[in-house]
Amino acid sequence: MTLSRRHLLTLALATPAVVAFAPGAMAASPEIYTEGGVAVDGTDVVAYFTQSAPVAGDEAITFDYLGAVWRFSSQENRDLFAADPAAYAPQYGGYCAYAVSQGATASTVPEAWTIVDDKLYLNYSTGVRRRWLGDVPGHIEAANANWPSVLG
Repeated sequence: MTLSRRHLLTLALATPAVVAFAPGAMAASPEIYTEGGVAVDGTDVVAYFTQSAPVAGDEAITFDYLGAVWRFSSQENRDLFAADPAAYAPQYGGYCAYAVSQGATASTVPEAWTIVDDKLYLNYSTGVRRRWLGDVPGHIEAANANWPSVLG
């Protein structure tokens, strides 16, 4: 069979669409978003609640939870997390809450965060966080409906 340039071009243009809409063909995302096995870029998630800010965790003060290493700025914060990880861990495994509301996953940055009803939500960027803030209840409802099936 001989392929013309037109056939090759059509095949080349169609391939990305096929890959994008075939999540079963790609590896599933892990339950917790990490970089190098470390959750939330090493940020102390308890500090979001106690200091209302992202605070860098210490490499020497850690706790393993759901296959990820979580870092903390103090032993007290580590102990609070260890006693009830679900109370402090970000929703949707630390993936971008807005992306999950749209039926996808995306990485996050520690600076793009929101606490709603005592739950931590992270976003891809502060720009995406602004979109997220446009309809937080609607995005949470959609994200809850999509989670965890978006992991693939």
